[in-house]
Amino acid sequence: MERLPGFRDFYPEPLPHTDVWSADARQYIFEKWRTVARRYNFREYDGPPLESLELFTTKSGEEIVKQLFDFKDKGDRHVALRPEMTPTLARMVAAHERNYKKPIKWFAIPQLFRYEKQQKGRLREHFQFNADLIGESDPAADAELIALLIDALRAFGLTGKDFVIRLSSRNAWHEFYEGRRSKSEGRADPAHEYDFFQTIDKLERTPPEETEKILSALGFSLADVKQFIESGKPTGELESILQNLAARGLKDFVKVDYHVIRGLAYYTGVVFEAFDVQNEFRAIAGGGRYDNLVKLISGGKVDLPALGFGMGDVVLLELLKARGLLPKFDTTTDVFVLIEDESLRAQSLKLVHDLRAAGYAVEYALTPAKPDKQFKRAQELNVAHTVRLDNSDYVCIRDFKTRKEVVAGANDVANHLG
Repeated sequence: MERLPGFRDFYPEPLPHTDVWSADARQYIFEKWRTVARRYNFREYDGPPLESLELFTTKSGEEIVKQLFDFKDKGDRHVALRPEMTPTLARMVAAHERNYKKPIKWFAIPQLFRYEKQQKGRLREHFQFNADLIGESDPAADAELIALLIDALRAFGLTGKDFVIRLSSRNAWHEFYEGRRSKSEGRADPAHEYDFFQTIDKLERTPPEETEKILSALGFSLADVKQFIESGKPTGELESILQNLAARGLKDFVKVDYHVIRGLAYYTGVVFEAFDVQNEFRAIAGGGRYDNLVKLISGGKVDLPALGFGMGDVVLLELLKARGLLPKFDTTTDVFVLIEDESLRAQSLKLVHDLRAAGYAVEYALTPAKPDKQFKRAQELNVAHTVRLDNSDYVCIRDFKTRKEVVAGANDVANHLG
């Protein structure tokens, strides 16, 4: 039996094959994400991996269905595996926002699923660090979230030579759209604004002649679009964010880049993406404001400004590998308890249990085995120490690196393990 295409098996180190993923690396990434989020006083939440399909179509329209793992359940409900976390967050906040002081600062590390073609940096499932701030419209909230993103990347040893946050604004692009539309003799219908945003989002990935054709049909020229991007003049809200980040010493990690527009329709203001400086990979992370989503999901009952970002584990792991920033994961076992005298097994089991209770990783032979076989197993586990009961009162402790042995009381083993 083989795993499904686009999904991953996670094995403990050392990995048996290059076609599998490291469970230790995944845990390392999760721990870094959690540590930085908690330093910013973000609280962790989670939701179900299976939601009503309507939750996602309400947010993104019917066209998203072709990108989902969706089906009818046994109750004849049309459901889908979550492709992103933001709709679930909006649903949860809308249901119980009165119970939380504003602004709400939450994070999650969900596993997400999309039915799409596999490609470099993009699979049919991935884990993602989501951080969202709800209930604050001031640009200070945007700066706080971007600072969190910067520090989350720096926590892995990445520096300004490795990544940059490209900062943009849907408001700026909306003003550009409206301004050019009024000069184009009505050729660009306001209803096509989303099509225009989609075109800008794909600008760097689409041949210029194809882009020119699409823009022309909307009443725009590629030359005007490029001129606006190259000007890079920050709006008032972007300038405020830049000043806020500069006060933290983080301004060098950010630049205004109007190439970024974020293709998703629900973004309403400031948007941003994190890219590796060498442009070897897809975007590392992306996010922005979605001030209308909670209102949309709640049917107009709750209206709260919101913003957030998502950082996937796939591209991040590729980047860390390429920059040599993944640590060598420790597979050392702290202690192997040798049971050479079966009459001492009961006392040895008590020693095993006491050492584990003291916080040590301890292994031993589950069934009777020859001393040389136990010793070989200890070597295979790369143990730091072996411990052997000589009698019910004394143990022999051996340091595997120095080969030094000491004899200690059975109740005093932990003091000799270092």
